[in-house]
Amino acid sequence: MITAALTAAFIWSLNYGKIPQPYLLPACVAAGITLALIRRHKYTQIITIDVLAQSSRLRRINPTLKFWTLLTLMTITIASGTVYTGLFLIAAMLVLAVLAGGAKIHQYINIIALPLTFVLIGGLALLYEISPEPTGILSIKIFGAWLTISEKAQSQTALTISRAFGAVSCLNLLSITTPMPDIIAVLHRARCPEIIVDLMYLIYRYIFILLTLHHEMRNAAKSRLGFKNYRTSLRATGKIYANLLARSYQYASKNFDAMESRCYDTGIKFLQHPQKTTHTQIIASSALILTTLYLSMR
Repeated sequence: MITAALTAAFIWSLNYGKIPQPYLLPACVAAGITLALIRRHKYTQIITIDVLAQSSRLRRINPTLKFWTLLTLMTITIASGTVYTGLFLIAAMLVLAVLAGGAKIHQYINIIALPLTFVLIGGLALLYEISPEPTGILSIKIFGAWLTISEKAQSQTALTISRAFGAVSCLNLLSITTPMPDIIAVLHRARCPEIIVDLMYLIYRYIFILLTLHHEMRNAAKSRLGFKNYRTSLRATGKIYANLLARSYQYASKNFDAMESRCYDTGIKFLQHPQKTTHTQIIASSALILTTLYLSMR
């Protein structure tokens, strides 16, 4: 709901003065309602990024090719001076994840919603400026000062948001189409220090372990009417997070003992399956990079 409201507010602020209000307001409301309906989809179980990556149809594509292609696209987007590059990548990553990768639209939106919320909050902060007097195309008086929007701020914000969200979309596609062991194998081949790779994998893994534990504890508290009122909810929430902290230390200790019992001495090893790069994959990757590069130079 927060993401939907921020989306509607951002679209309205970004296009204020460019699109007539009778058309702009319904478009903002429709975008917010659509996003809210998609976000309301309930899962029967926790759908993690790992599950989506393992079941993605794009998983069989050579991970080295995917990694460097998406890294190149992200670099082009960040360096681009036009919004068309970011908009193209946002649409392209959505199509690849849903149509080519087989992910559901609500799964993709729910995963991208958190970084989208962060980006939109930053976008609204860039759009509005505090001024001692009314200036720009929109001025709102609050506590003796004016919140204003100028055409220059709209242009700069549109470019910044398109860059940020285009890059985030590239990283999101990599995460939901490439299992973590494959990404680690790519980093090993790129001579990334082992300690960094190990920490990255362990932190990534423990995020999902803690999410699962939190989900189980919250369901247990709900089944015992732990959230029946505000006072009870505060008490239940405090106990959940206190228990979650203790359980996280227990899991970390057991996990490290298990690793040491298997002669762990830096460097987490994974069984790697050889994956060939086809001519079709190279052509598709090259076409995507060249199209993005062409749009960035417009």
